[in-house]
Amino acid sequence: MTAPPGAARPQQPLPASEFVQRFSSTRRGARLARHLALHRMSRWGIPYDGDTAQAAAVVVGELAANAVTHGRVPGRDFELRLTFDGSTLRIEVSDTRSERRPPGPGAIEPPGPLAESGRGLYLVQALADRWAVTDRVPVGKTVRAELDLPGGSCPRP
Repeated sequence: MTAPPGAARPQQPLPASEFVQRFSSTRRGARLARHLALHRMSRWGIPYDGDTAQAAAVVVGELAANAVTHGRVPGRDFELRLTFDGSTLRIEVSDTRSERRPPGPGAIEPPGPLAESGRGLYLVQALADRWAVTDRVPVGKTVRAELDLPGGSCPRP
């Protein structure tokens, strides 16, 4: 049985949009990951100059910089994965170094005023609604951060 013409159809949830790209484990690769993440979010309807996109750019930049600085294995790339379902943006940065695992959520202490490092994951913890460090199969680790969009949803083109 079909609905009469003009009848309202039940709304189906939007399928998640995904962007996956590998980058060279260099500062240039980390910078490119940040720029491409902003571009992709803009295509998904997340305003480029909005709070969510700016927070996501910082998170991507910090996680990519950590992957390049602390997770680099010569000859291996790092991977950026963005997933957007209309209400939540998930950012995942994976590298191939297993033995250097960062502390998880709640274990990040604020860096001292004269500290020369230690601010990256502190910023991720402050900006993300949720984040975690997980094992990557077959080798390495993934740092995942999620940002909820204000109002619960954002239109996509």
